[in-house]
Order: sequence, then structure tokens, then C-alpha cells
Amino acid sequence: MSKRLAFFSIALVAAMSGRAQSPHYTVYAIRFASMAHPTAISVWADKGPDNDSVQIDFTIWLIKGDNGKNVLVDAGFRNDIEEAKEFEVVNYIRPDSVLAKVGLKPGDITDIILSHPHWDHIDGVGLFPNAHIWIQKEDYNYFVGAAWATDSTHGGFDKRDVRTMLELNMAGKVTLVDGDNKEIIPGINVYTGSRHTYNSQYAVVRTGAKNIVLASDNIWIYYSLDHMVPASKGGTLDPAGYVRSMQRMKTLASSPKYIIPGHDAKVFTLFPTVTDGVVKIE
Repeated sequence: MSKRLAFFSIALVAAMSGRAQSPHYTVYAIRFASMAHPTAISVWADKGPDNDSVQIDFTIWLIKGDNGKNVLVDAGFRNDIEEAKEFEVVNYIRPDSVLAKVGLKPGDITDIILSHPHWDHIDGVGLFPNAHIWIQKEDYNYFVGAAWATDSTHGGFDKRDVRTMLELNMAGKVTLVDGDNKEIIPGINVYTGSRHTYNSQYAVVRTGAKNIVLASDNIWIYYSLDHMVPASKGGTLDPAGYVRSMQRMKTLASSPKYIIPGHDAKVFTLFPTVTDGVVKIE
């Protein structure tokens, strides 16, 4: 065999091996609660209409791999948390229990990617005993530290979630992700830029067939994505960055269809239904 042929043979074997090892993921949106009544779009999107409304759901996202990984994006909340009262939460199922709809138990979750530490996304993190937690380093440090300097700097944060995260970190179950565009799990990258919180992140999943962006609250509702407008007041620390982040998501997803906002009930009408409150993002 010539040296050139040998080289190409080795390269081909390496390429095939790499493809064989690339995980394939299936992605689900799982609703665990809703707001009792629709609210005006203007509540959620800057300059959105007052006379049109959106139904708000509370959702976690499951990334199920053929590599043994069952990854959640966000962990939801426990319904006894004080902040839930003002949102008139209905049809609540605890996030660990709702997994039964997709045939999983809480202990089956291997990882949780926290997009940000607001109570409705982080409060359930302790419900999954075997999960390793991924959160942006700057977001975590602010959440457990400087956010509590004054009453005006910890809106959306809850003290019990701080204590839970500190305990998980001391137990070696937390990885602080340092910055943008990091592959934290094979086939799953996280990105920053919208500054919904101090340094919130979103996940991009390479399923093997398409790239799916799980935006969480880096896009609250479809109206912002459709009209390229930031969240309403208080929804981002950087409105221009919020829009740039959505523009970037459009370059990362296989198509805009696969950019999934954090709270818009419309998600559950756009994709195939698996069971009540569960759709497969495909």
C-alpha cells in the first residue's frame, strides 16, 4: 500500500469512528404548570400590543441521548415557593413527577443545564438526586453573592435556591461554565449574550439531524423572536444584546422553527404531541 493510500485509509477510519461516537439526541418540551389566564403580549415583549394576549406555560426541556444521557434544561420549581402565588399557577405537576410522562424517574436525569437562577427555573434542582448541574460561572457568583447586597438586586431569586446551590456545589455536583460557546456535553453547547440575568445561557443541541436552540428565558415568547424586539422592561439587563442574541440563534438553529422560547404555550401546538403537555421537537 502506498503511503498516500495508507494516509487516506487512516483518515477515513478516523472520520467514521468520529461519526459513530457522535451522540444522537431526541428533544422534548414538557409543561409542568401554566398561568391561569392569558396576559397581554406587552407584559412580555417590548412595545408588544396591549390588545393581544399570550398563554404562559412553565416548561422544562428533556434532551434524551443514545449515550446514556438524560439532560434537563432547567429544573422548574416546587409549588410551595412564595413567588409562585403572584403568577396564579394552575395545572401544576412537580417537575420530578412530570417525567413519568416520558417514562423516566427523577434518578434517571444525569445532567441539568440551568439557563439562569430565577426561582421558576432553578427551584426544582434538588429533586433530581443523580444530576450534575451546569450554570454560568458569572451567573452563579452573582446569584450567591452580590445579588443580595440590596433589596433591588435579587428580583426573581430565592434564598432557599441559593442554599441548595451552595450545598450542591460543596458536594461536587456543580460545574461553573466559564463563558460563551462551550461544549459542556458531547453534542450540546451553551451560549451567552442576552443577559436575562447577570450572564444567562441557552443550549444548542445537535441531534444528528438538526440543530435545536433551547432559548429558555433568553426569549420569553415568540413575539420577540418574530419581531426582533427585546423582552419588556426587567426582562434583560441589555436590550440590544437580547436582540443580537436572537439574531445569533438564527445562525445556530437549523431553521427559526427550532428556536424554542421559554414560556410561550404555542410551542405545544407547533410540534408532534407525545402525550398531554409533552411535545417532541422535530
